[in-house]
Amino acid sequence: MALPNFDAILFDAGGIFLLPDPTVLGPLLAYHGGDPSVAAHRRAHYAGMAAKSAAGATERFWHDYNLAYVQSVGVPEAEVALAALVLEQTRNAYTWRWPIPESLVALAALHAAGMPIGVVSNASGQIAEVLARSGVCQQGDGPHTPVRVIIDSHLVGVAKPDPHIFDFALEHFPGIERGRIAYVGDSVTMDIGGARAAGLHPILLDPHDDHLGADFDRIGSLMELIG
Repeated sequence: MALPNFDAILFDAGGIFLLPDPTVLGPLLAYHGGDPSVAAHRRAHYAGMAAKSAAGATERFWHDYNLAYVQSVGVPEAEVALAALVLEQTRNAYTWRWPIPESLVALAALHAAGMPIGVVSNASGQIAEVLARSGVCQQGDGPHTPVRVIIDSHLVGVAKPDPHIFDFALEHFPGIERGRIAYVGDSVTMDIGGARAAGLHPILLDPHDDHLGADFDRIGSLMELIG
């Protein structure tokens, strides 16, 4: 399916630019029989998000994600419950720090092409610092790709799927109609649902086709947004 043209693009942060660090979670779950490779853990995140979305789980509830994640990396069934608990106790806001290489390339290319861009993330007050430290972007000029705004749900007091979180970003995109702004995320419940309710054009990053037949646009990589 060909994507429509957009006048601006907003992005989620987790799962779009940053993943839970596989160099931390790989050895952690290898102890329970999991595959420690980066490739396995990249795949596991989207398996976890698909399970989370299927359960309709919102930001606070990660049980389905944890189970699907450890199963995806090959933890034996007898170890799954314990490994999921270990993952729950280990994964936190500051482990969402591993930059997705092709996403950084795409973001820089979109900026170079003159596309207005921004970030809207359910986070814990840390996301702007982590995006900068991980070499992804910063709000305004700096050493990485500049974006117009970075919205952190903790700081503004509203979290997706509540559509009002987008209002804090849209004031940085004056004169652009909501329907001409895409929002790219990795959660059906929080990102697709929230963006739709806000009148934006939702797009799911679905690199493993976990959502075949869905009634919204999907891409396998941010590179599909270029040109």
